[in-house]
Amino acid sequence: MNNLDKNNVQTKDVHCEDTRQSRDSKNEESKKEESSYVSLFGHKVGTADLFKLLGLLAFIFPLGIGIWTNLHLLGYSLATSVLLASMYASHTLIAYPIVIRYGINRQRAVSIAVGGTAVTDTLTLLVLAVVGGMYKGETSEMFWIWLVLKVVVLSVVIMYAFPRIGRWFFRRYSDNVVQYIFVMAMVFLGAGLMEFVGMEGILGAFLAGLVLNRLIPHVSPLMSHLEFVGNALFIPYFLIGVGMLIDVNVLFGHIDSVKVAVVMIIVALLGKWIASWLTQKIYKMRALERELMFGLSNAQAAATLAAVLVGYNIILPNGERLLNEDVLNGTILLILVTCVVSSFITEHAAKRIAMDDAEVSDEKAQEKEKFLIPVANPETLESLMSLAMVVRDEKQPDNLVALNVINDNNGSVKQEMRGKRSLERAAQIAASTSVRLKTVSRFDLNITTGILHTAKEYEATNIIIGLHCKMSIVDSFFGNLTENLLKNTYLQVMVARFLIPVNTLRRIIVAVPPKAEFEHGFMKWITHMCRMSSQLGCRVHFYAHPQTLGYIRGYIQKKHKDTRVAYSELEDWDDLLLLTGQVNYDHLLVIISARRGSISYDSAFERLPMQISKYFNNNSIMLLYPEQKGDPNESLSFSDPRGWAETQYYDKVGNWFYKWFKKNS
Repeated sequence: MNNLDKNNVQTKDVHCEDTRQSRDSKNEESKKEESSYVSLFGHKVGTADLFKLLGLLAFIFPLGIGIWTNLHLLGYSLATSVLLASMYASHTLIAYPIVIRYGINRQRAVSIAVGGTAVTDTLTLLVLAVVGGMYKGETSEMFWIWLVLKVVVLSVVIMYAFPRIGRWFFRRYSDNVVQYIFVMAMVFLGAGLMEFVGMEGILGAFLAGLVLNRLIPHVSPLMSHLEFVGNALFIPYFLIGVGMLIDVNVLFGHIDSVKVAVVMIIVALLGKWIASWLTQKIYKMRALERELMFGLSNAQAAATLAAVLVGYNIILPNGERLLNEDVLNGTILLILVTCVVSSFITEHAAKRIAMDDAEVSDEKAQEKEKFLIPVANPETLESLMSLAMVVRDEKQPDNLVALNVINDNNGSVKQEMRGKRSLERAAQIAASTSVRLKTVSRFDLNITTGILHTAKEYEATNIIIGLHCKMSIVDSFFGNLTENLLKNTYLQVMVARFLIPVNTLRRIIVAVPPKAEFEHGFMKWITHMCRMSSQLGCRVHFYAHPQTLGYIRGYIQKKHKDTRVAYSELEDWDDLLLLTGQVNYDHLLVIISARRGSISYDSAFERLPMQISKYFNNNSIMLLYPEQKGDPNESLSFSDPRGWAETQYYDKVGNWFYKWFKKNS
């Protein structure tokens, strides 16, 4: 009877949860439906229509301007001009990871640019197929009829037959290796069918990938295998093949090559800007949205390389190539310039939009907080639990979760026993202050994934961990656990090291970087500092840029008037040596840091480990990483595992030029 009752209770809970989720999902769907329309002259226009418009404009204008310039300025034939102009029309979302970093990937302008990419690339490949088909057979009166008929029939076969075959196969076979072989076979089959009817095989491969993409989950072993093989084998092979055809001497030794490259770059950038400008004016969008659309839609890469390679391999009856070496070499400069311009413009626009959306207001309802405290290290257990209890909201019960992660290996039994003792000790500390604590012990592949999975399961909003103790020369300051955790979650993370008991702290000194007020979790960490100050009965002292201090002072006066607080300006964030005279042994130094690629990130953060080890090795310290918008897992890939590699190198180059100029001035 007990089991039956438990099952009934569980069934009711599941039913209630399903009902609530269903209601919430309906509300979310209604919100999404409302947000998927914009007003145009009093009429609702769907976002799908917007990206179709941008895709058509981004294809038509570069194509039209390109054909005219290729005919009159470069003196190319009509077929060459059309194929070359189609290269201007295509684009690749090189800068999309930047948008994900700033958490604005759901913005209307981003959705329009992403949808427009499918339109432009499809039309570009169709032009490529038509032009390539013209030179693969004899052109007769029935050529165009047969050409259109073959493209339409084979495209319908691929787009309707391949998904049905794929669904049947995936339902019947679940082995990852077999599924991978099937996907590769379908891609090659699509390319082979296009080659069989006299068209370019790349169009068939593109269509096959387009229809099979819907059947493969983005986060799955099969997608991981496909990405790995593509990034490790096919893409390098393709790029090496293109690079072997390029003659650098032709590019820098002939004026015609430079002329072709300049015309290609100007036409490509001008056409994309006109398309973005018209889209903005027609639908009355903001200037920043136009800038973001332009930044996302002007990078040339995949389709451009495919088109130039196909055109270069087509030999005309007079022995010349459809796209000569000047175009081939100019394409490389086109790709280089457009990708750099796209990254810089997208970075600027995305940062501005994220800053505009980060309004310092408290109008929204107070979110429910929950702190996750990994307690693997017995030496830091008491201090981390004490920290969690002084920053938690007393009005919210059940907001503390203690976690012990066990690796599933031969020594897991000992780890499990050690973890149980740590969880029992954490429960005793919480019980001594009449605080309810949820203890969790779980097996996982590693500690990082265990923390991340538990945070999602229990809807944690904050993670508190201890600062890594460096054991060797090759060991990093933060350790692999903290570094991996910061890369894979945008929750607020507190990394703490206490040399004295938390309740004996006399002052909290907070160093805040410029533009910290634009981060999503700005008010959250201020609230936590004020709570900590009130619980410990000590003063909190903020050191920040004057503008940032204004936001901090305004929020504290409005929400935490009773907090004992002091303010000082910190003009030079590059060197924390200025704070060494202010931090005593019984003080806590809190450094508000930021993840790479965030709004408040500064290259000076790279020197934080050295400065902490040199200046504050004998002080209690906390490194706080504020909450951010977005999902860091969306930006992870095999080619860019961190999602912020491009800005890393820009910062390094900029710092080098600055130091060189300062040295020689």
